[in-house]
Amino acid sequence: MIQVTNLIKAYNKEIVLNIPELTINKGEVFGLVGNNGAGKTTFFNLLLDLIVASKGSILNTGIEVSKSENWKEFTGAFIDESFIIGYLSAEEYFSFVGELRGMNKTDIDHFLTQYTELFNGEILGKKKFIRDFSKGNQKKTGIVAALMGNPQVVVLDEPFGNLDPGSQFRLRELIKDFSAANGTTFLISDHTLDNIADVCSRIVILEKGKIVRDVTKTETTLQEIEAFFKPEKQFAI
Repeated sequence: MIQVTNLIKAYNKEIVLNIPELTINKGEVFGLVGNNGAGKTTFFNLLLDLIVASKGSILNTGIEVSKSENWKEFTGAFIDESFIIGYLSAEEYFSFVGELRGMNKTDIDHFLTQYTELFNGEILGKKKFIRDFSKGNQKKTGIVAALMGNPQVVVLDEPFGNLDPGSQFRLRELIKDFSAANGTTFLISDHTLDNIADVCSRIVILEKGKIVRDVTKTETTLQEIEAFFKPEKQFAI
């Protein structure tokens, strides 16, 4: 599904991402974790052709993302608020994205009914611009829009940030159910390790732009990744 080969991104000769090889299989819920500056968002930006690689390639379902835009037809993404159109209402935005995905009004209305619980009465029917929503509700709007049209691949950068605990739990279930029902491949980056460990079937840890751990989910996955990031205890002498 996603094939990375000899991928390097450098700024002023400083290498910020270096992934010789990475394969993400169809239907995987793939988690990417790491400290700030590890290269997570850089990788997603390269995957979405938002920045240009210094070397190497990324294939999305056999399509090299930097050389063709055909992958956009089956890929949804939400990286940050720049992915939404702030001067539209939520209804207008969902209508806009739905039409791009070949959905009619009936399709869109039916699709949105699935997310009533996540929206919690705060998204639809508010007669306000998306830019006037809270950060959490802007994020919900962007994430749900990324799922429109049953994409084969969905990229979400820090989807759990700015969400209250109840919304985080609902989003966790939403991602797992959506992937299971549609065979969708998710690529998710987040700083909340418990959310990542819950939703992802596989987790990769990045450190200074390099893959240092590739973990298939088990009952002890959360403890393993927490132990990786836990600072060593310092003992007084």
